[in-house]
Amino acid sequence: MTEGAPPADDAAKSLEQRRLAQETKDERQVWYFLAYFLFGIHFVAFVMIYAVRHAK
Repeated sequence: MTEGAPPADDAAKSLEQRRLAQETKDERQVWYFLAYFLFGIHFVAFVMIYAVRHAK
């Protein structure tokens, strides 16, 4: 009985592993999006501050 799992268990484990891998990839993409968004907001803010301070 200890020689192997039934095929249904293998398929379920494989599906779970693929789901976790996709979830990890999606989470990483969300963090990258957030990082780029925050960088962009700060960049625009610094450009606006520069423009206001150097306006004549």
